[in-house]
Amino acid sequence: MTTFATSADGTRIACGATGSGPAVIIVDGALCSRGFGPSAKLAEALAPHFTVHTYDRRGRGESGDTRPYAVEREVEDLAALVELAGGRAHLVGVSSGAVLALEAAHRGVPVDKLALYEAPLVVDGTHEPMDPELPARMAALIAADRRGEAVKTFMRWVGTPALVTAVLPIMPPWKKLTAAAPTLSHDIALVSEFQHGEPIPAGRWDGVKAPVLVLAGGKSPEYMRNSQAQLAEVLPDAELRVLPGQTHMVKANVLGPVLVDFLAR
Repeated sequence: MTTFATSADGTRIACGATGSGPAVIIVDGALCSRGFGPSAKLAEALAPHFTVHTYDRRGRGESGDTRPYAVEREVEDLAALVELAGGRAHLVGVSSGAVLALEAAHRGVPVDKLALYEAPLVVDGTHEPMDPELPARMAALIAADRRGEAVKTFMRWVGTPALVTAVLPIMPPWKKLTAAAPTLSHDIALVSEFQHGEPIPAGRWDGVKAPVLVLAGGKSPEYMRNSQAQLAEVLPDAELRVLPGQTHMVKANVLGPVLVDFLAR
């Protein structure tokens, strides 16, 4: 059943819950929502142990999208969801959702524990930095309602093979991808600060007081594994775990038990 949390700016954020026990909120990455992406299967894996809340980030699914966008608004969305969940919660962030979860905890949202899977950071020379023109180019495509080109531009940026990008428009997920395309600028705004091939600034997330589990896939690119190791080093109370055989598209049946073990301690 869908319920709604009301964010500080009045935006209605669609959410749902399953299971029983301490509250866990899953924070999706780019283009994903309750109805498309990993959160449904991950919620199923966690539900025997926790009350798992999934939600549509603003601009996706059934949630509103009050303009102008700012990262602070998405932090306020999470604050409203935590309040709806009982006043405190664990956060599980995936990809850009991991950066959003970090920001929420850093800015004072009541978080008990954080589990972060592959926050998209480029902290050394093992991956080229973000094209400085990408944010403006993405904004222009969205403003012109060129949603398909926006998705393809994003896919090329994250390293999706050219053949996959070429055939996407004839694949079943295309309609859902293009529906969420206007929110790609949101994700770029979240991560662009950390895409320049430079170390994470000292103290950047010192406001995070909760214990953190930083996760990476053993088959993910070197830059991703390096950035997760650095993230675990700079956070005040964090540990790193690498999941053998996993990539950025982590499997719920592998990630789920690891999250249960950490969150239930």
